[in-house]
Amino acid sequence: MGKIIAIANQKGGVGKTTTSINIAASLAVLEHKTLLIDADPQANATSGVGFDPKSIDASIYECIIDNIDPRTIIKETETPNLFLLPAHIDLVGAEIEIINIPQREQMMRKCLEPIKDEYDYIIIDCSPSLGLITVNSLTAADSVIIPVQCQYFALEGLGKLLNTIKIVQSRFNQELDIEGILLTMFDSRTRISKQVVDEVKTHFQMMVFDTIINTNTRISEAQSYGRPIIMHDAASTGAINYMNLAREIIERNS
Repeated sequence: MGKIIAIANQKGGVGKTTTSINIAASLAVLEHKTLLIDADPQANATSGVGFDPKSIDASIYECIIDNIDPRTIIKETETPNLFLLPAHIDLVGAEIEIINIPQREQMMRKCLEPIKDEYDYIIIDCSPSLGLITVNSLTAADSVIIPVQCQYFALEGLGKLLNTIKIVQSRFNQELDIEGILLTMFDSRTRISKQVVDEVKTHFQMMVFDTIINTNTRISEAQSYGRPIIMHDAASTGAINYMNLAREIIERNS
């Protein structure tokens, strides 16, 4: 049975989409069949694996709203074993459209149940908010990874997110676990990065991944080409970081 992992943080600029793309690609390269779901109306995960969101005819929106079989929409990427369920801007309206639907928090779970066993891992890139689509993603997920950047105000909003996760656990998904807190954008040259690492590890201890994602310009460069870092420059620090993270996730789940 596949495992569904949501990547969530309502705070923008923490490397959430970058992490979603590169965790998914690294798991795929390690020979695990992986589906990346873009649940963010900005559709950056879609463009980040080589697809133009403007050319997408159907997306996760149609799966949620119109009950379209996701198998008819899923796209194969250039990365072996990596598949994409894309997004486009219409997803912005989904929260308004489903607000009066009974069990509206369960719609993504129902969408994914038929295909869950067809993948080893399903990675959901959540939107940078705590709205209905993010709640849907957390309700559908088995676990959640929380990216936290190694910068000032790193813990800002983390308490709110953890509270949302507790609400989802109590009301909609008792099986939801925190897969781990991931420290991103680490710069070994700055004191603040090291302080944030110490602070997060002191507060959250075993919840924090051993792997830390370093600041790496090659990751941004890869995104501009619509490729995961492992397919753009496998020898780069960013690629090595995300491969180590993928191995850590596999080890935690073995």
